[in-house]
Formats: sequence, structure tokens, C-alpha cells
Amino acid sequence: MGASEVPVPSLISGMIGARLAYFTPLLIVIAVMYCLERRAREPECTAVVPIRRYDAGALVLTVVLAHAAGLLVGMDVARNVTLLVALALLVRRLANEATAVAAGLVFLLFNLILGRTLQHEGHSSHTWWAVALYPAGSVTAWLVTAVLFALALQLSEGRRAR
Repeated sequence: MGASEVPVPSLISGMIGARLAYFTPLLIVIAVMYCLERRAREPECTAVVPIRRYDAGALVLTVVLAHAAGLLVGMDVARNVTLLVALALLVRRLANEATAVAAGLVFLLFNLILGRTLQHEGHSSHTWWAVALYPAGSVTAWLVTAVLFALALQLSEGRRAR
């Protein structure tokens, strides 16, 4: 995808460009939520090893593979994959898988439309809460993402334990 951009409305100017790579983490979240949605209830209830452990392992493996691919496509993309998977797991706990994926898209658009500001020099920057727009080297964004993922992983495992 390189530097391909799609136009997105902005509050600081008419239309701004957003890299297409910014939206690619949604593809991974869609696949993960699709796989978590497909359940065989009876075999899972009688399994020797709880399936929720396999689910948690698959989620961690997804994040690890995203970070391995991040070496090629950019670590900000890997961070956003982790962030959107965590957000999807939290929303999934309250609603369902389809709503979880939609929440990720809304979160990204919300960051793009409302999360950008103009600096005094006239350059576009991000607001403090728009974590998905932070540069790849931001320790704050990585810390927020890691804590959110750990929390979401813990809560998603608790959901299945009931």
C-alpha cells in the first residue's frame, strides 16, 4: 500500500489524507472477531483444556505476529492492531462481535476527524487522547495499548468462564 491515502473529513480543515495502512488493522480485527464468533458450544463444554485458553493464546499469537510484520510495515500499524483487538475484546464483552468490529472503525474515524489539531507553526499534530495517531516510537501509546490489551484479555477470559 505504500503511501496511498484516502480522503477523510477533518475539523481543522476540509479534507485530509489518511494513509491506507492506517485502516489495515481492521482487517485483522475482523478476522479475529469472526473466528471468536464461531463456536461449537457442546464440544467446548466437554473439552479437557478450556477453549478460552486457546482463544487467549490465539489472541496473543495474533499480536505477536502483528509485531513481527510491524518490522516491515511499521510498528505504528502493529501497535494499532493490538489497540483495536483490545478495544474489540472490550466491546465484545458488552455487545457482540459485529459491534466490536464497528467500534474499531468508529474509533479510527473518531481519531482522524477529531484527534488532529494545528500547532502554532501550522503543522498538523494529534491530541493527547488520539492514541492511534501517535508515532511508532511513543512510549505513552505503547503503554496505554499494552495495559488495555492485558485488561481486555483478562476480561475476555472471565466472560467465557461463566
